[in-house]
Amino acid sequence: MSRLISIISLVFLLNNVNAQTITKDSLLNKVIAHTTIGGYGDASYQRNFNNQTATLNLNRFVLFVGHQFNSKISVFTELEVEDAKVEGGDEGGEVALEQAYLQFQLNKTHYLIAGLFIPRIGILNEDHLPTSYNGVERNRIERLIVPSTWREIGVGLYGKLMRLPLNYSIALTNGLNAASFEHGNGIRAGRYEGRDASANNLALTGALQFNPGNLRFQVSGYYGGSVGLSKKEADKIQLESGTFGTPVVIGEAHVIYEYKGFNLRVLGTALSIADADKINAAYGKNVTEQAIGGYAEIGYNILQSFKRKNLQQKLILFGRYEYLDMNAKVPGNSVKDKTLNQQHIVAGLNYLPINNVTLKADVRFVTTGEPEQLLIVDPDNVYQNNNTFLNLGIGFSF
Repeated sequence: MSRLISIISLVFLLNNVNAQTITKDSLLNKVIAHTTIGGYGDASYQRNFNNQTATLNLNRFVLFVGHQFNSKISVFTELEVEDAKVEGGDEGGEVALEQAYLQFQLNKTHYLIAGLFIPRIGILNEDHLPTSYNGVERNRIERLIVPSTWREIGVGLYGKLMRLPLNYSIALTNGLNAASFEHGNGIRAGRYEGRDASANNLALTGALQFNPGNLRFQVSGYYGGSVGLSKKEADKIQLESGTFGTPVVIGEAHVIYEYKGFNLRVLGTALSIADADKINAAYGKNVTEQAIGGYAEIGYNILQSFKRKNLQQKLILFGRYEYLDMNAKVPGNSVKDKTLNQQHIVAGLNYLPINNVTLKADVRFVTTGEPEQLLIVDPDNVYQNNNTFLNLGIGFSF
């Protein structure tokens, strides 16, 4: 997302826009307002070798509309359609606002945003264009522990230092809904995503980003309440409400290094829900107390040595190792699910004929722990803790 916004900002500066609006106020202030349209999307094929099945899906299409009112105030919006369509009575598919916020430029180094936005935590959360990451699928660590495109309503302050390559941000948003937490999916289903969010519980996020040359190092964190009930309602089910009641904590750190066609990414993260036992008792859940995960990825642009012939083409050979345990620690009233202790090895190719279009192919090898008998719903369905997936995909951004 950060890369998309940077591109759009450049478009504003160059006057290369899709639509242009001139208002009375802008004429008086000698500023011409601009509206720009962009977006991204991706589709994929997946073969599951254990099940001997294959699927095709248009995963998402996102339409971006941004407007610069003047040199100080802009608005950014993204409307997303998942799984191609939404039809009554059918499972799957979603139409949702991914972002909708105002940006106020305070000075050369600081700006304020307010509305529905994606906090700065992890890599893919902000920069999730299909042309900016390797592989057909997004990595599991940033889909489950730090759920990618995690947007909430609030305000955020972003800034940078003039003499050091250091960026920083802090944001205050609504919290989570513990009643919707799901076994195996961490906090993902507990996000409000801008819809009827409780303002009784809030969350703080912050990030420090160090960018010397080809290196980027970031540490970020999240601390927020997960029970937005009134005190009377929360007391009935023995949960702590209030601003940061029944807290969820996430810590994350990553490194990105790029040099002469090589790209290295390493990320580690941890999730903690200290009162998971109380959530389980209140809602009949099987929520984890701790989840951990991390990945390391290396890629190389094979066409780097032919760069002079075509500056835009890239053929990236990559490999990635992912480890995650969504049940790293469980409370006494929960059942440990060892199938959530997983290792994924992904290897593949990304071909970009131009920077905004990608063709992808990869193979994913999965190894998990053995299933817990108490959690087996269908005894006739024999669980296999090793599997292989073939993925093919396309992606674009504009």
